[in-house]
Amino acid sequence: MIASLGMYDRAETMAANDVLWALIRDGLRARGLIAPEALTRGAQAYWSAWEAPGLLLSQTCGLPFRARLHQRVTLIGTPDYGVAGCAPGFYRSVLIARADDPRATESEFSTARLAFNEPLSQSGWAAVHQHFQHLGLTLRPTLQTGGHRASALAVAKGEADFAAIDAVTWEMLARHEDFANGLRVFARTGPTPGLPLITAQAAQADALFEVVSHAIRALSDAQRHTLCLRGLVRIPASAYLALPIPPAPAQFGGTL
Repeated sequence: MIASLGMYDRAETMAANDVLWALIRDGLRARGLIAPEALTRGAQAYWSAWEAPGLLLSQTCGLPFRARLHQRVTLIGTPDYGVAGCAPGFYRSVLIARADDPRATESEFSTARLAFNEPLSQSGWAAVHQHFQHLGLTLRPTLQTGGHRASALAVAKGEADFAAIDAVTWEMLARHEDFANGLRVFARTGPTPGLPLITAQAAQADALFEVVSHAIRALSDAQRHTLCLRGLVRIPASAYLALPIPPAPAQFGGTL
């Protein structure tokens, strides 16, 4: 069995994630279910875990879920991070630029250099693509960075002009990264369903929802604050699948 919680797992949150996993693990074992001793971390926490037949629990992004995973895994539930302006379990992207950049609106950033983490990212690519499309504006995805932190850092260094960052990740960057002080939010995308918890063990999905919900409640206030975590909600898979799959950034030109 494999368990991973890699989406918001950084040095400052690892200890709290370990506590959360220990509560989940012990809750599952108390029900007679098999659960690994520790979380899988690093590169193995993502696609190799999401596509593994032995996946017990992981968190993915909405775009990978609807584009490649939904027929192979079962949706458990969606963590609620209390994102401002969003319903429970929903989130959005913030559009960030350098604090000293005089541009202030999306139209002023149309055709500016966009840093994005990867083509299969809801918050880093799909959300900003849909947002600009809705406004009738064009995008120039110029730099693929491999991660939200790297995208924000690229903007701070002047390697790109702006980026779309998952609002929860942005909160963590603002808390823990000095370079974030040189950045500012100039816009926000519309809310979409947040990062879902998934399993390959369909028969255990309801038990996992109950155990994870209880584990979140059992965390201390400080641990929930560290993880920005409020609870677990049920958002139907249809809400994820209803969102469009965006074109690949490479179709828009630029040097990726």
